Amino acid sequence: MKTALSIAGSDSSGGAGIQADIKTMTLNGVFAMSAITALTAQNTTGVRDVLEVSPLFLAEQLDAVFEDIFPDAVKIGMVSSPALIEVIAKKLTEYKAKNIVLDPVMVATSGASLIQPESLKALTNKLFPLALIITPNIPEAEVLSGMMIRSASDMEKAASALNDRYGISVLIKGGHSICDASDCLASSGKITWIEGKRIDNPNTHGTGCTLSSAIAANLAKGYSLIDAVEKAKEYISGALSAMLDLGKGSGPLNHAFDLSSRFAANEE
Repeated sequence: MKTALSIAGSDSSGGAGIQADIKTMTLNGVFAMSAITALTAQNTTGVRDVLEVSPLFLAEQLDAVFEDIFPDAVKIGMVSSPALIEVIAKKLTEYKAKNIVLDPVMVATSGASLIQPESLKALTNKLFPLALIITPNIPEAEVLSGMMIRSASDMEKAASALNDRYGISVLIKGGHSICDASDCLASSGKITWIEGKRIDNPNTHGTGCTLSSAIAANLAKGYSLIDAVEKAKEYISGALSAMLDLGKGSGPLNHAFDLSSRFAANEE
């Protein structure tokens, strides 16, 4: 059986983060493993608190996985501090990890920051070079590219610019009212649109985690990058079409926790 590793934060409500990744990888036919970067107290309406793991403990988790069950693909999600980014980069390089899918979790739906400002440089310098593909949403792609994205043409320009700049494939997700939820993939200088239909479902908490995990699972099974992305898109569309509604929340993290405030409070 093929294997995949998720390096991300834990979501106590089970809809995003490590929990969503494990469910997605399992349902896509691979054995899922995890290395947790942070514990969060959250549900579908917001994040109440975050407890980051130590760099040493993250390193021990990664050693435990790679020394026993080598992953056929790796998904990286929420990682908010430079120290943790350094550990991930070091271990993935040491073990020559392959098929790395990086979901640069930086900006919440509400616009709140989900990463320390100094971590952005570490993310692009240390982890981007190791990734096969990154999967930013539109606000994250704007931060990374320095461009405003308001149209399909803007998505193509930003994806191409990031593809050229970092030499990795870039999938900009169209889930922010652009292009009817179609995603723009820039790979090896070529633009491919991954068609999608907007689904009227307010319960979209964790969709980014789910998509990137499905891509990793498909890569682990040996699919080409384009096929892995297309199959992942089909999977997330099917999940949204199911219209599962468990909680009182009305959608994504509309009261998203701002990690920069949390870290500033800790320093005080």
